[in-house]
Amino acid sequence: MSTNPDVAGGSRNTRHRRPADRKRQLVDQAAELFLARGYDHVSVADIAKGAGVTGPSIYRHFADKQAILFAAVMSGVEDIERCTDTALAPAADGEIPIDKAIEKLCALGVTNPNSAALWRWSTAHLTPDQNDEVARRTRTVLHRWSGAVFGHRTDLSPRDLDQLAWTILSINGSVSVHRTRISTSRAVARLVTLANRVVDMTPDDAQPIAPLPRALAEPTGRRDEILDAAATLFQQRGFAPVGVDEIGEAVGITGPSVYKHFPSKQAILIGISQRSANRLEASAIAAYSVADDATSLLGLLVDSYVQVLTSTPDLSVSFNSRSVLEGFDNGDLITYQRRYVARWVHLVEQIEADLPNPEAAVTVHAALTIANDAMRLRRNWSRPEMPALLAYLMKGVLGLPEAAVSRTAVS
Repeated sequence: MSTNPDVAGGSRNTRHRRPADRKRQLVDQAAELFLARGYDHVSVADIAKGAGVTGPSIYRHFADKQAILFAAVMSGVEDIERCTDTALAPAADGEIPIDKAIEKLCALGVTNPNSAALWRWSTAHLTPDQNDEVARRTRTVLHRWSGAVFGHRTDLSPRDLDQLAWTILSINGSVSVHRTRISTSRAVARLVTLANRVVDMTPDDAQPIAPLPRALAEPTGRRDEILDAAATLFQQRGFAPVGVDEIGEAVGITGPSVYKHFPSKQAILIGISQRSANRLEASAIAAYSVADDATSLLGLLVDSYVQVLTSTPDLSVSFNSRSVLEGFDNGDLITYQRRYVARWVHLVEQIEADLPNPEAAVTVHAALTIANDAMRLRRNWSRPEMPALLAYLMKGVLGLPEAAVSRTAVS
């Protein structure tokens, strides 16, 4: 549900809007639908219906759906730019109150999650020039935050500073991926706490994570070859643009032969998601078999999640295609995903005994979003240090003590 009054008002108030408001109204409605369903599963007619206007009227403002997407992405970028201008404005004494600055950023993430999310998810549907524009402007925002928040960290390299600033932006945008029932003030306060945990982190302290013993053997065969090929293609180009013929060609078979193993492309996606869920469950079983308390268990679950996420594209594809998955009959898969997250939430509640359940859920989703955001970026796919770095950042945000980090990070 949107917190933007222009969207929440729906069609009832549309006839009374000034023409100058109409374009923003359409952009806001489109952003809401793109985030909820995925770009490929939203039509111009859907946007028009949601905004309470006719389809043809949309084309007075936009050439096509892709133009609406770019406008929605840039609207979010502009929101973050304005927030950054306000948050990082020096006080009367010339100092920038960093605590207040972070609070303003987190408030934007909670009250307008679209602005903090859509620009991170839409690269596959934008043109190279559009992506360059988004990258240039968000990079400027990133550098401003890294300079302001981490100006005192002369011990860190520019790359590490940007990594920590990106981590704070991921935390800020994490509320867009879940529906935890929590008041705005409590959500902002929790995000501020999590962002402040990042301020004193040192990426160079990240230690290699020890592989967990496998609880289940990895299956092999033509079916898994198809899943491997499809997962790679979906990661590189998104779900909708990839055809079954391309998947078959990548495996060395014809498109019709793929249907001997899967009835549809959607079934392939579900297979990829089920396989990643099986890997997570196998790693969780291994973690439970060796952990002796909630802190060490949560640390091991972080390690296993990062290992599954970075070793194959399956988990990233599953996460980024959740709007597609929710449209098919896969109740068991959705139920498993919710139970998996709930397991983490319960552990956070055990570790921070006075923490209410909604704050624990916000914490877990923020930690998971850090890793998921990082693995959307192609440049991170081949970085050998990423597993250790992501596990370190996630554990720090989850509030695991340094001793627990070290104990679960090394064999």
